[in-house]
Amino acid sequence: MLEHLFGSKTRIKLLQLFFSYPDRSFYVRELARLVGVQLNAVRREIVNLEKAGLIGPAEMNDEERSERCKYYRLQTGSILYPEFKDLMAKVQIFEEREFIEALKKRAGKIKFLLLTGYFTGDKDAESDLLIVGAIKPAATSKIVRQFEKNISRELRYTVMSEQEFKDRREIGDKFLYGLLETKHLIAIDDYQLVS
Repeated sequence: MLEHLFGSKTRIKLLQLFFSYPDRSFYVRELARLVGVQLNAVRREIVNLEKAGLIGPAEMNDEERSERCKYYRLQTGSILYPEFKDLMAKVQIFEEREFIEALKKRAGKIKFLLLTGYFTGDKDAESDLLIVGAIKPAATSKIVRQFEKNISRELRYTVMSEQEFKDRREIGDKFLYGLLETKHLIAIDDYQLVS
């Protein structure tokens, strides 16, 4: 979506990564690996983002200086930062909707779909996604991998059959109830767990 506005998928991937981790510093080779793009393309976009004032060199301590790598981080004091932060949040919502729709259409017969962790900002959640039903493992894995490429991070997801979900609910499974008690969003609820 944004590549049509900005003209560069690499730039968008870098912006999404920086805005996902606003307090973290990255070096160029690490950025290339994380966004899955060639090193020269990343270097070119780093220059563009630096000129725009969105990223800049990171302050380094003595240990990091000895590595002889130049680190970059998001410039939260930039005049463009608030607008880009809002835009990236809206893009994230759009991509999450597309992801959920892809799961609904191609992952199998989903009876219950819970999003937590990455989707809600809950860093303590044990999984980012719980999918219950007659699920197609290969199709689900492919959809998740594609979404991971878009967000430049790995998702932890759990798949359960309906019977396993029922059994775990009946015995008060710690993992399952941990997910149900964390901050979460429910995209599909055929069990009507949430009224």
